[in-house]
Amino acid sequence: MLCGQTFCLASPSGIMLTRLKTKSERKLAKQICKVVLDHFEKQYSKELGDAWNTVRDILITPSCWQYAILLNRFNYSFELEKDLNLKGYHTLFRGSLPYYPKSLKCYLSRTPERMPSERHQIGNLKKYYLLNAASLLPVLALELRDGEKVLDLCAAPGGKSIALLQCAYPGYLHCNEHDSLRLRWLRQTLESFIPQPLVNVIKVSELDGREMGDAQPEMFDKVLVDAPCSNDRSWLFSSDSQKAACRISRRSNLPVLQKELLRSAIKALRPGGLLVYSTCTLSKAENQDVISEILNSYSNIMPVDIKEMARTCSQDFTFAPTGQECGLLAIPDKGKAWGPMYVAKLKKSWTT
Repeated sequence: MLCGQTFCLASPSGIMLTRLKTKSERKLAKQICKVVLDHFEKQYSKELGDAWNTVRDILITPSCWQYAILLNRFNYSFELEKDLNLKGYHTLFRGSLPYYPKSLKCYLSRTPERMPSERHQIGNLKKYYLLNAASLLPVLALELRDGEKVLDLCAAPGGKSIALLQCAYPGYLHCNEHDSLRLRWLRQTLESFIPQPLVNVIKVSELDGREMGDAQPEMFDKVLVDAPCSNDRSWLFSSDSQKAACRISRRSNLPVLQKELLRSAIKALRPGGLLVYSTCTLSKAENQDVISEILNSYSNIMPVDIKEMARTCSQDFTFAPTGQECGLLAIPDKGKAWGPMYVAKLKKSWTT
């Protein structure tokens, strides 16, 4: 995530761009969890081959991690954008992506530097959101249009919901999060970035995502399933080795949950609608295997080719082969330390 030098650049509006010692550097000082690393070594060296060596070196070195800066169009700052340009930041997707809304502005740096997070203040909207740039891949794959009904099934902490709202004005956005603590985080994120008039078209719920399809069948034009998964970055720094070992032992249960969430999402999706599935893990069992089983189980769910997205954004991301036209896997690489992020795009046909 970051860097160690300190500097500031003051603009007329008083905006400060500051490199600070941050949480990531403190995280670097933590011991890497050997239980998790050993498990990853065995699995990912087989699944990724030689690419795993580079991915591993980046994942175990948080000082190499990067954050992108997603500007909030609801509290746009010309001075902030000017300062980012002066610093050499560039915008995401400089190529000609078929769907890339002009209202979405995300700035990247090729060096691991970070702006400070803005503090949550009731009644004041934040100017930007810090995120892993690969998190925007599933958002863009969803191709949100004005007026559509959208479901973000596993929405906390809210970054993808915020990004969706930078792309278009949905007629209705349902943000669901089953975990009560994460739900509070989601609500705060929405309050920090979204103006009140738009909040009125957003519903936040605490349902078990596996029940959403039965509760709201064929309600939504677009559904995002950013599923609970093995979070490779955070798991490597588990402070409690016993808890880490427990996580690893239960890892094989995650695909069961992920498929149940997808089945619910399919029920909630209207015929002709698009569904995007994403995780932040490299695991084939939680990525390609989950999607393959879903495609084999439904005659009315079709894969949507998204290879063009990989070709268009190869300047900013490195992708590992997935063997799927409908699936992309962004992997951390030198100078492009975004990901892991798996994205799969599906469509519900009109016939069953």
